[in-house]
Amino acid sequence: MKVALLGASGMVGSRILAELSARGHQVTALARDTAKIAALPGVTARAVDAFDGKALAAAYAGHDAVISSVHYLASDADTLIGAAKASGVARYLVVGGAGSLEVAPGVKLFDTPQFPALYLGEAKAGGAFLDKLKAEPALNWTFLSPAAVIQPGERTGRFRLGTDQLIVDAAGNSAISAEDFAVAMVDELETGKHARMRFTLGY
Repeated sequence: MKVALLGASGMVGSRILAELSARGHQVTALARDTAKIAALPGVTARAVDAFDGKALAAAYAGHDAVISSVHYLASDADTLIGAAKASGVARYLVVGGAGSLEVAPGVKLFDTPQFPALYLGEAKAGGAFLDKLKAEPALNWTFLSPAAVIQPGERTGRFRLGTDQLIVDAAGNSAISAEDFAVAMVDELETGKHARMRFTLGY
């Protein structure tokens, strides 16, 4: 597929870029600084400002799908979603956060006392972004939330999927590698099993 990837130089975005390239997709890798984008087969780097809706829409046009991997506090939800709609792309996939996942009925992770204050603003902004997507009448979106802890690690291809509830292991830990997150995101790109919904993954 022809895929536009916004935030291609970030911790998660760079792993998604590598996974897309390894599977033979043609990728337009978008970031503010193209020098930070990995040179990989099938990848074309292009500089773009995430706050410039017209530039984003132009960069997205002609692609089969867009994957957005940018921090919510370092972008504007209406601009990002508006650019996806204006571009006419068939699918819009978003790297989500774990904070808005439920840990009990009606209780979100970011509402628990142990949620780190340092990440609360970003987590709440991610939840608001998801709410905006749910209100879109026609956009074909998918929002993939990671486990509570996501960091560089191993690509195993082995993980569990869920929808709106945080996935934890037998010891109560909730984790996923950025590499396996990328696997799940590209799987979703290729299969389209979670259209117009949020899903999550963890070990």
